[in-house]
Amino acid sequence: MSNTESAVVIGGSHAAVQLVISLRQNGWEGSISIISDEPHLPYHRPPLSKAYLAGDISEDQLALRASAAYEKLDVSFKLGVTVVAIDTENRQLQLDSGETVHFSKLALCTGARARPLAIAGADLQAVHYLRTMDDVKGIQQSAASAKSAVIIGGGYIGLETAASLTKLGVAVTVLETESRLLQRVASETTSEFYLRLHQEQGVRVKLNTQASAILGETSVTGVSCGDKHIIDADMVIIGIGVIPNTELAKDAGLAVDNGILVNEFAQTSHADIVAAGDCTNHPNALLGRTLRLESVPNATEQAKTAAASLCGIEKPYSELPWFWSDQYDVKLQIAGINQGYTDVTIRGDKTSRSFTVFYLNNSKILAADCINRPKDFMLAKKLILQNKSIDTTVLADETAELKTLITEQ
Repeated sequence: MSNTESAVVIGGSHAAVQLVISLRQNGWEGSISIISDEPHLPYHRPPLSKAYLAGDISEDQLALRASAAYEKLDVSFKLGVTVVAIDTENRQLQLDSGETVHFSKLALCTGARARPLAIAGADLQAVHYLRTMDDVKGIQQSAASAKSAVIIGGGYIGLETAASLTKLGVAVTVLETESRLLQRVASETTSEFYLRLHQEQGVRVKLNTQASAILGETSVTGVSCGDKHIIDADMVIIGIGVIPNTELAKDAGLAVDNGILVNEFAQTSHADIVAAGDCTNHPNALLGRTLRLESVPNATEQAKTAAASLCGIEKPYSELPWFWSDQYDVKLQIAGINQGYTDVTIRGDKTSRSFTVFYLNNSKILAADCINRPKDFMLAKKLILQNKSIDTTVLADETAELKTLITEQ
């Protein structure tokens, strides 16, 4: 590796920060720069809908690394500017500032953006999405004077936001188009638990309900539902999923399909361009499929692989996906992906605030939702990786030790 080479990272994400750290660890001697369309140094994103929105932590506490750490790594930043085009032939980036940036190696850590909701009134004041720090600052400003809020979308972001706003003293109504919360990602047992949890905290949840319009002249006064029912509100948060930021890659001629397509080494269809994080559609040998994940653990581990590839080191990426969600005093830890499950086994009392839902197919554990059960979460990851049929009666029996199901290698 020559010290005249330049590595450029597009995006100021978790993946971007891990990638530049790993580049130096792998011996990259050339220049490293991060270009981000946000004006802030990279920051932790999971707390945005949780502790940061609720006011439990400050902006400074969100920082992924102190500025001194980047100085030590000799990483430079271009903040508040957007890459508008990638010229792969001449290895140049065109910025919206008019500047041209050269690269020897390029990493795409472009993440994802909030999916917009195309209904009347979506452009009113006090209508928010939650994806960035500045989004949350806007929500906090509205919440300071709001008495009531409507959250459109009963997924994890919507529910975490509901918990945080409730803590701030705002009366919250959650609208979900499906017949239960978290329908696309969780079992009925997990859905029922979160419905009960939020209702106990005073959140009103309306299932099978479509928002048809957001009402108001300049600022929000309410939300009209598909059944013509109107819910009064001073603010609205829309949380209906995300869209991976792939347009830049596609316009540059890179392969794209529900994310930037990469191989097990995080390499795109261009030899000197890698990608990592929420924007990638990647193979997972453990699961035997390709998938796109919105997950910090995925972003950081895949970034390590991407950095190795840029340094000429082959380090295949294949990790068991895992996630978490904090709502009120409940920590949910999810191991694995539950797609394709045929059976569910519950360990613990599902009417309590501490139990685990195991998702199985042919007596093999695919995934687990661990509610206030960190020990179950750690053991579930091992059981999933073991990929063998197990005795489900032991799973359901709280007097039995889960570790007895683990075969030592």
